[in-house]
Formats: sequence, structure tokens, C-alpha cells
Amino acid sequence: MGASDNFYLNRRSVLAKKMKNHPIKDEHIDLIVKAGIRVPDHGALNPWKIKIIKGEKLKITDEEVILSEFKKINPQASDDMLEIESKRLQRASVVLAVLSTPVDHPKISKWEMALSSGAVCMNLLSCAQSLGYAAQWLTEWYSYNNKMLEYLGGRLDKDQISGFIYIGHKAEEPTERRRPDPQKVISYL
Repeated sequence: MGASDNFYLNRRSVLAKKMKNHPIKDEHIDLIVKAGIRVPDHGALNPWKIKIIKGEKLKITDEEVILSEFKKINPQASDDMLEIESKRLQRASVVLAVLSTPVDHPKISKWEMALSSGAVCMNLLSCAQSLGYAAQWLTEWYSYNNKMLEYLGGRLDKDQISGFIYIGHKAEEPTERRRPDPQKVISYL
């Protein structure tokens, strides 16, 4: 096996808090998004949407949605906590929000549609990492917040946020973390 054959065996996420938010070329963002939507999708329903958040929109989303909602939920929050929430998305160069947007179909279950949306997240993450970027798939508290869902164009009681794919530059190489013991999670019938 060559070095490129080991990508998935060596793939590691970089924590958003350890990213540098230097610009990313638009052609790389386009490539990542195009790769992201090449997923299993029974019925070609496209039961997902991707919202690209970059530039000034990172700051606006942090201040108008994340910080605002955090203050409502946590009225006694410390200044340190508010500082963290005021810059959540700005840790990255670009954030790709993935929405699961199921449709009614007589044969294809909503579960399959949700799995397809998760596959979009994984493809986005892997493509960004294969290009050498720092990337992490996060579902922090605001993934479950109705104001965030609506802000991203989601429908309440129908759509869900599958995750936020943070993409930036590596401040340092990520360290390996504990991985599952294959003998405990893989078996043959």
C-alpha cells in the first residue's frame, strides 16, 4: 500500500479550537462541496442541504444566533463562557452546515434519508482532510437549537441539523486518539 492508500487508516480530525482560520481557496470549497454530495441516496431524493458559512457570515452567525441563544439558555453565564460562544464558528475558515431535509416518499424511509445526510457530513470531512485541511464534524448544542435551524433555512419539526463541518488550517498535527478494538466491534456471521 502506498501513502495515499493509507488515508482512511490515518485520517484524523483536528479540533476546531486548534484550527487557524486563514482563508481557503474558493475552488477548494467548491471541490469539497461537490465531493460531499456524492453519497448513497436511495431514489436520488437529495434529502439534505449544505449551507456554506464563511467570511463575515461566521461572525454574524456567532453573534446573532449562537451568542444570542446561549444567553437566553444560560442567563448566569460567566464572561469566559460568553467569550467562547461569541466566536464558535470563527474558529474555522469556513463552516459547512449540513441539514437533513427528509421528503415524503411511499417506499424510502426517513431513516435512509438521515443516513444519507450523515454520509454527506463524512464526505465533506474526508475531502477537506484529504486536501490537507484541518477539519472536524461537530454537533454542539446549537445543532439542536430551533433558531439556528430556522436561520439555516430549515423547517421546524421536519428538518434537523446533521452537523457543522469546521474547516481551517492546522496549527499543529493532530495526535492519535484511542480507537475501537476491531475484535470488539467487528465479527463474521
